[in-house]
Amino acid sequence: MALVSEFLGQLSLNVGTHEPKFPTVVPAGDFEPDRDAARIETAIKTKGVDEQTIIDVLTKRTYSQRRDIAFAYEKRAKKDMITALKAALSGSLETVVLGLMRSTAQYDASEIRGSIKGLGTDEETLVEILCSRSNDELVEIKKVYKELFKKELEKDVAGDTSGNFAKLLLALVQVRSVSVCLALYDAGIKNKGTDVATWISIMSERSVPHLQRVFQRYKSYSPYDMQESIVKEVKGDLQMSFLVLVQCFENKQLYFAKRLNEAMQSKSAKEKVVTRIVVSRCEVDLKKICSEYKANFGQSLQKTILEHTKGDYQKAMLGLCGPEQCK
Repeated sequence: MALVSEFLGQLSLNVGTHEPKFPTVVPAGDFEPDRDAARIETAIKTKGVDEQTIIDVLTKRTYSQRRDIAFAYEKRAKKDMITALKAALSGSLETVVLGLMRSTAQYDASEIRGSIKGLGTDEETLVEILCSRSNDELVEIKKVYKELFKKELEKDVAGDTSGNFAKLLLALVQVRSVSVCLALYDAGIKNKGTDVATWISIMSERSVPHLQRVFQRYKSYSPYDMQESIVKEVKGDLQMSFLVLVQCFENKQLYFAKRLNEAMQSKSAKEKVVTRIVVSRCEVDLKKICSEYKANFGQSLQKTILEHTKGDYQKAMLGLCGPEQCK
């Protein structure tokens, strides 16, 4: 163990590195919130509702610009724009539009809340969000979660999960700083019985460059790569969480591309998953997700959306993905 620990400890730690952004939704040029507010008001008042105009405006403006439009709308219409949109729209389009009227952190916090309140827990959503967000994103999510729901995210997660799965999620939510690097191989494959606490400690570090190097060199200590070791060592929700973490450390945008492909290829396209990824990543890294999608699945995400969705929902998703120019 000493040799492995010494080797891992020598790897450079890049803490607090900000992840580059690859958004598909960027600030609109020649932006006039009053003009956009007027268009939205007219679209809502139109008999049957002019959904296309609502899609055209809101999918081509950033959250900050949408908020300015909402302020301008309230000033001119004397009513809340979000309430008006909710009354005018329905179904999948309503879900997308209301999601766009939240900041990325507000949207993530609401999705987490939805996955843990009520009967049963949506572990898949919980894992996707908590295991894929950066430290900075998680800090903001925790803050917003408390503002929106008057509760601590850690307490809600702890109250709705159990065992080592709960311990891992709590370690992630607590946004741990980098500690002394422990040896994954000695904690798992080398010994009978996995030292889950050690794995949780390492996986919750979130120093991406450091862990990427650990994973690359892990095979010199083990006959298996990291994901194979995880499958052999742990089961259930904990295994799913570890696998998502490793995939996100190795290539986060590829992870999301795979999630989108799985959701789209299912018998009935899992709109909830597609909506969550596209809405939450459109101002973060959706352009790179598009690029990874095309490179790995042979056709663009936009074409796949055309094949597997329909109507106004399809138009909204394509609007957020932007033109098919991802390489």
